[in-house]
Amino acid sequence: MTTTLRWMAAIALLPCLNAQAPPTPQPPKPAEEDLGPVIKVDVDLVNVFFSVRDKKGAYIANLAKEDLEVIEDGKPQEIKFFTRETDLPLTIGLLVDVSGSQGALIEEERSASYKFLAQVLRKKDEAFIISFGVDSELLQDFTNSPGLLRQGLAGLRLNAGVSGMSPTGSPLPGSGRGTVLYEAVWLAAKDKLRSEVGRKALIVITDGNDVGSRVKIEKAIEEAQRSDAIIYSVMFEDPRYTSMAFGGSSGEGPMRRMAEETGGRVFRVDRRNRLEDIYNMIQAEMRSQYAVGYVASNQAKDGTFRKVEIRSRNKDQKVQVRKGYYAPDEGDAKPVKR
Repeated sequence: MTTTLRWMAAIALLPCLNAQAPPTPQPPKPAEEDLGPVIKVDVDLVNVFFSVRDKKGAYIANLAKEDLEVIEDGKPQEIKFFTRETDLPLTIGLLVDVSGSQGALIEEERSASYKFLAQVLRKKDEAFIISFGVDSELLQDFTNSPGLLRQGLAGLRLNAGVSGMSPTGSPLPGSGRGTVLYEAVWLAAKDKLRSEVGRKALIVITDGNDVGSRVKIEKAIEEAQRSDAIIYSVMFEDPRYTSMAFGGSSGEGPMRRMAEETGGRVFRVDRRNRLEDIYNMIQAEMRSQYAVGYVASNQAKDGTFRKVEIRSRNKDQKVQVRKGYYAPDEGDAKPVKR
């Protein structure tokens, strides 16, 4: 069965997945050299990545543990370790919208994405590429190879269904489904990132309009949080489809929600910021992250959502961090280093 068909088969099961399903086992990766230091995954240890900026938006790179407070569900937590993790292995999922409203933008997405991946990936890092339109397609599985990533990006092509899209980005009569944005995020987090360790990010290039997913945005966000993945939303719009003057709509609200609840940010491609410029901003942020680890005072393994805050004692500094995490259930399996 081809990769595309496997993903389509997975999507077909989505209506039955109202409850959280166990993670899909991943085939073992080929033996590789030692990946170096990683954060030890322990069911009792909560690991959180975050970044800190000043009033002007510049990243703060010289914080100490004593400069921070960690709060879980309103209760202070004792920090067990603190470090700036610029060299921790990084796993990136690149999700590219190839629906009808993005047709004129695909070539720029392809070119800028290759430059970004070639620059950001180091020896111990990996990436995978997914395109999504009326369905999702895994164009390239985990790899560090520039050649394979280029081949994967070469597979970006319009995926708007037989009957195409209307000027507002909605599916035309007879075209079936529209853009499965939330499904793509849900599948990438669950099937690709859940079993990985270290720093994990999803970069989603889209106009933000979802008109076909059988997964709601809440489930997509939940799966990203369960996978400890940060979502960076890149708003890349063709004004012919999103301009209010043409009866279109912007999907920035949902994309901002995805980013903020997972500790990421929203970027917008415009006259001042090209896609390549935004990729450089994302790269700088991912290389400027801190990590804290703490043993939660609430040790119940009940699968509930716990709210997390990290505060700088300097009120002029802003901490960018995910809204929280899901506590493990008694039967949860630990992610393992591959």
